[in-house]
Amino acid sequence: MTRRIAVLVNPTSGKGRGARLLLPVSDRLRAAGLNVEVVVGRDGDEAFDRLRDQVAQGVDGVVAVGGDGLVNIALQVTGGTDLPLGIVPAGTGNDIARSVGLVPKDPVAAVDLVVGAQTRTIDLGRANGRWFAGVLGSGFDSMVNERANRMSWPNGRSRYNLAIVAELRTFRPVPYVLELDGELLESEAMLVAVGNGTSYGGGMLVCPGAVLDDGLLDVTLLGPISKPEFLRVFPRVYKGTHVEHPAVSVRRARSVSLHADGVTAYADGERVAVLPVTCDAVPDALHVFTPAPPPRE
Repeated sequence: MTRRIAVLVNPTSGKGRGARLLLPVSDRLRAAGLNVEVVVGRDGDEAFDRLRDQVAQGVDGVVAVGGDGLVNIALQVTGGTDLPLGIVPAGTGNDIARSVGLVPKDPVAAVDLVVGAQTRTIDLGRANGRWFAGVLGSGFDSMVNERANRMSWPNGRSRYNLAIVAELRTFRPVPYVLELDGELLESEAMLVAVGNGTSYGGGMLVCPGAVLDDGLLDVTLLGPISKPEFLRVFPRVYKGTHVEHPAVSVRRARSVSLHADGVTAYADGERVAVLPVTCDAVPDALHVFTPAPPPRE
C-alpha cells in the first residue's frame, strides 16, 4: 500500500526558505512513490486545524517544513500517537531538528529519512497540556521573547539580541516557587528553563545535559547576578559552560511546576501560558524520522 504523507509548511520560515523547500521536498517524496498532501495555514491555529483534519482522514506520517514553531504545531497532532513526524529544518533556530540529529543545511537528508521510514522514539514534555520537544523558558528569556515578538525590526537572531539588551535595562530577578517531583524550592532567579531537549534560540545550550529519552526534564536555574556579570556569562550558553557558574543550578525531575507572578512561559519558542505552569516528562511520546542516535558513553 502506498504511504500517504501530510506535509505541513510555513512559507515564511527562514525568510521564505520554507516556501522554497516545499516543491523539492514534495517532489522527492512523490518520486519515492509516496502520496503527498500539502497543509498550509494562514496562522498557527489554522495550520493546526488543517493538519488535524488531514490526519483524521488517514496518513502514515507528517513532515513539518519549517522552524521550531511549526514543529511544535505538528507535535500537538503527532505527540502521544504512533504517527511518525519528519522535520525538514527551514527556520531560523532549528533547535529541535538539531536535537534529533538532523543537519539544518541538509534538508534532502531529512527527506530521505522519511522515504526510508527510519524512526526512533523520544520523550516529550507537556506543559499545561501542550506538548514541547525542546526547552520551556521562563523569566528573563521569556520576557525577551515577549519583547522580540512586539518588534517589527530587524529580522532573525538580530531582533532577539536587541531584545536582550533592551530587556536587561529594566529586568529584576523574579521570586519563584518550584515544585520538583513534590519537593518545594523557593528562590529568586533570573530565569528558569525546563529542558526535554538541550537548546533554544538557535543553539543556546541552556540545558546542556538534557537527554531526549531518559524520562526526565532538566531544570536550569540562574540565580540573581549583576547585569555586568550576566553579560559576561551569557555567551557561555552557546557552549553550555554557563552551568559551571556558581549562580547556576541544575536539577532533574519527572514533573516540574513553576510559580511566579507576571511571568509568561514559552516552549519551542511558542507562548504557552502565564505562570503557574506544570511540565511533565512523557516517555516515548513521539516517533520521529531521524538518524540513529549515537551510543551513550
